[in-house]
Amino acid sequence: MATQSGKINVQTENIFPIIKKFLYSDHEIFLRELVSNAVDACQKIKTLSTVGEAKADTDKLKVEVILDKEAKTLTIRDNGIGMTAEEVEKYITQIAFSGAEEFVNKYKDKTDAANSIIGHFGLGFYSSFMVSSKVEILTKSHVKGSTPVRWECDGSPDYTLVEDTKKTRGTDIILHIADDSLEFLEEARISTLLTKYCKFLPVEIIFNKKAINNTQPAWTKKPVDLKDEDYTAFYKELYPFSDDPLFHIHLNVDYPFNLTGILFFPKLKRNFEVQKDKIQLYCNQVFVTDSVENIVPDFLTLLQGVIDSPDIPLNVSRSYLQSDANVKKISAHITKKVADKLEEIFKKDRNDFESKWNDINLFIKYGMLSEEKFYEKAAKFFLFKNTENKYFTIEEYAQHIKSAQTDKDEKMVHLYTNNPVEQHSFVETAKERGYDVLVMDGPFDSHFVNHLEMKLQNCSFVRVDADTIDKLIKKEDAMPSKLTEDQQNTLKPIIESGLPVGKFTVQFESLSEKDQPMIITQPEFMRRMKDMSATGGGGMNFMGSFPETYNMIVNSNHPLISKILDEKDGELQKKLSKQTSDLALLSQGMLKGEELTKFIKRSLELI
Repeated sequence: MATQSGKINVQTENIFPIIKKFLYSDHEIFLRELVSNAVDACQKIKTLSTVGEAKADTDKLKVEVILDKEAKTLTIRDNGIGMTAEEVEKYITQIAFSGAEEFVNKYKDKTDAANSIIGHFGLGFYSSFMVSSKVEILTKSHVKGSTPVRWECDGSPDYTLVEDTKKTRGTDIILHIADDSLEFLEEARISTLLTKYCKFLPVEIIFNKKAINNTQPAWTKKPVDLKDEDYTAFYKELYPFSDDPLFHIHLNVDYPFNLTGILFFPKLKRNFEVQKDKIQLYCNQVFVTDSVENIVPDFLTLLQGVIDSPDIPLNVSRSYLQSDANVKKISAHITKKVADKLEEIFKKDRNDFESKWNDINLFIKYGMLSEEKFYEKAAKFFLFKNTENKYFTIEEYAQHIKSAQTDKDEKMVHLYTNNPVEQHSFVETAKERGYDVLVMDGPFDSHFVNHLEMKLQNCSFVRVDADTIDKLIKKEDAMPSKLTEDQQNTLKPIIESGLPVGKFTVQFESLSEKDQPMIITQPEFMRRMKDMSATGGGGMNFMGSFPETYNMIVNSNHPLISKILDEKDGELQKKLSKQTSDLALLSQGMLKGEELTKFIKRSLELI
């Protein structure tokens, strides 16, 4: 054929600057686009060979990425279907969208339209001009007798198309790297990008004479063909330095959308934020992103693994994903699959499920807080754990504590501790009374107990140090007080004089002689609001400015309280009162610094 020249079929000469401007923040994706196109070319020849429309050795299909630093070129070579001169004209020189001029005029002054062009409008190949001063295409079609051709363009609408001497079937895309993109002539940079975007492509990718990809990752296989060790091996391939996952979910859907993938339950850290961005999104085995918060519910981003769906557009902005109907369906489906899997594990081997509860309860609570449909399913397998390390479903626990609380109570009271060590004395007091205490020590359990109270309605949650047990749960009639009201009024200012001003409210209660003489509690509502504010309580951060207030509960039936009241020596009376209140402070870790030093000195004097 004679040398041919022409103009790329767009209605404006501004197309290349606009592409480069729009996509500059993601300019590395040019390699993904070109390698993906090369893989497509290999897949096409394989398909034609299968149906008898082409003769090709499909066992040796591959894509090579060749770096020549001296020549300043980067070549993507495939031995796929190739193109004729007519096909180059059709697929390369006629940009595949209508109304190009209208589109460009509409977006030329925009800066946020980056990902809405490439892929969605068939401009994947043209991403090569983001990093190149010139691009060449050498190609030979699989069609017998076809003439190989060379296409060349310097980033303007002008191109040349001539015959070439290429002997083998397939296509070479040769990028002459521009001076402002020399990073893409570095071996380490290209290797990193290939590992990121092409690690699981279905055709062998060669770089530096080595295959860099797994062409048959676990998620592309049928669950029946995989063993537990295969899933663990794949997890290690994704996250080489992680502990083994707790369990996995294999996704395989073909209606009403196509979706495959494997999600793993990792051992979550208490700081769950550091676990995010570990689910990788693929489209036909091409890596797209690991920021999947618009594709799966927020709580599912605590999981790890892979989701692959051709029904999610490959190169679109996150705002587009939010409005995509398929994305919403996929999100809902994954939520259901996760809940179903957890319920299946719970029913199949409850002991195993309980053994993993400490590692997965953060994830489940987060899901129950944020997703209504997940809550409905999770309520069946959610577990309470008590201080005896026994586990109960919500329904089981109601029956378990019913015997310890009277039927006439309007609400079932769930006692809990968020720190069994610091609140040990309160826990022991509750247990001595025959009550059960839950362990609720997660980072957002203050939010979770609020949520449960709204959902369950017939129960309330109270931390063991929120008030005295006899006041929280009135199983028996209150004990009579050994102190009259006048005696309490006499003693109250003496006790208050030994406490920080404005921080404690002194209250007298008729408790057992076995209880402590003075006990510090904190109002449940105020404490919970402060806890929620500290963990991002949404609109409640004003609580952080509130002073902490506590109740100093004085046991009016304790012999020591009577002794303080009867002490005639005023100074000794104050000293005994102060010593007793300091003991209460010490038991809660609230006696520090100078006050602790004074307490020790006073203790020695009294001894």
